[in-house]
Amino acid sequence: MSESLYIHGTAPDEQQRLSLLNTLLNDAALQRLSLRGGEKILDVGSGLGQLTRAMARAAGPSGRVVGIERSLEQLRESKRLAGLVGEEDLFELRQGNATALPLRREEWASFDIVHTRFVLEHVNDPLTVVRMMVEAARPGGRIILQDDDHDVLRIFPEPSGFYGLWQAYIRSYEKLGNDPYVGRRLVSLLHQSGALPMLNEWLFFGSCAGHPHFPVYASNLRGVIESAKDAIVPTGLLDQGRFEAAMKALQEWEQKADASLWYAVCWAEGTKRS
Repeated sequence: MSESLYIHGTAPDEQQRLSLLNTLLNDAALQRLSLRGGEKILDVGSGLGQLTRAMARAAGPSGRVVGIERSLEQLRESKRLAGLVGEEDLFELRQGNATALPLRREEWASFDIVHTRFVLEHVNDPLTVVRMMVEAARPGGRIILQDDDHDVLRIFPEPSGFYGLWQAYIRSYEKLGNDPYVGRRLVSLLHQSGALPMLNEWLFFGSCAGHPHFPVYASNLRGVIESAKDAIVPTGLLDQGRFEAAMKALQEWEQKADASLWYAVCWAEGTKRS
């Protein structure tokens, strides 16, 4: 199996964008998780660790949370952020790949919740990841998948050249062998992995001009595309001139009084069969 390729990189600007994204999404994710305390949780692809720490706070002192992250840069930043608020001992971080989880023998089939977010879209073989997640869950445990289906994005009024720009962004995933539409496959991946699918829905991720969070949503959209520029322009998916023109139009769209954006994060949940 070939190594997965992460399209966005881990530069400081990108980490800041991811941190803002976490801030907007985490409350809704925690509400849906409905943690009661005492859970043993495995977070696959923990990134900057913000949601991982939030889960650890909700699980409480009788719970246990382990975060798995491949990127050393993300791990270092995750530890730094946790240290800033005195939460470096709140959860455990391990470096490892989602396709080869670094778990001890006794840890397999032991977690109450095995969770991942924005990982499956960046791997060549998401089924292998979900199968490992199911193996890590205890019988009756919850397997929770959050990921993107990039086809659900809508913005209005549509900036000139944006549709071509967004399609080039989507194709950059496919060029790397990844799936920009994996969100629609989450229930199927749970089923194929032997779990019992129990829930299929999404978390709304959108706003409009005038709402205090709109600038963050809009800048995140620009940041997502800008961070993928090196996967778009050099590979011929969109030339430099059209890329820059569409990005300028997108920035101008942000200033419109009637600018609006609709997006949703796909959420699927299953349980491990006894």
